[in-house]
Amino acid sequence: MNRKGKLYFRYGTMGSAKTAMLLTTAYNFEERKMRYLCMKPVIDNRDSKNVIRSRIGIERECQWIYPDTDLYSFASEYFKKTGAVVEWFLVDESQFLTAQQVDQLSRVVDDFGSNVICYGLRTDFQTKLFEGSKRLFEIADTIDEIKSTCTCGHKTIVNARIDANGDFVSEGAQVEIGGDERYIAVCRKCWRNRRIAQAVKYSLPFPEITETEE
Repeated sequence: MNRKGKLYFRYGTMGSAKTAMLLTTAYNFEERKMRYLCMKPVIDNRDSKNVIRSRIGIERECQWIYPDTDLYSFASEYFKKTGAVVEWFLVDESQFLTAQQVDQLSRVVDDFGSNVICYGLRTDFQTKLFEGSKRLFEIADTIDEIKSTCTCGHKTIVNARIDANGDFVSEGAQVEIGGDERYIAVCRKCWRNRRIAQAVKYSLPFPEITETEE
């Protein structure tokens, strides 16, 4: 096949408008009568229906990706059913893909000439790479960072998980779905300084209470 596609990875921290960019791109493709399909791992279950929704309030219907979905087989069957190759696949929350699914998307690019744009996070709340993100860094044709700014003015890097008191959480499962009530994007320096401040705060001894004579 003469068509040449690319596998793109566009990553940023939470709140960097990744999903809004995906939805805007989908709108532009629709206006230009281009064949596209929006997809999203079902692990992000904040919505009961199959939609991709941005924090700014816009949304679009999407195709669920399950943990056992073979994306190459899905694409092959979809092309047969519709009678045409999809020019653009737009994948939200791509950090939740398995490494195998990323490889399957790369085969869709190479064998069918489709373009695949994956939007997602780079790392978790412990600054460790997600499986899907790691594989995308390894094999994507084009990698772009979607930048956002910390309250101090530096670039955000860390997706810090917070508890009900607003303190940074350092332990727990890698995947915990949540929004502003559970996560805050900060720069590396603020992340470090706040964790140090918390450690000092919670290690301070309580003052000894002594009885006084009347």
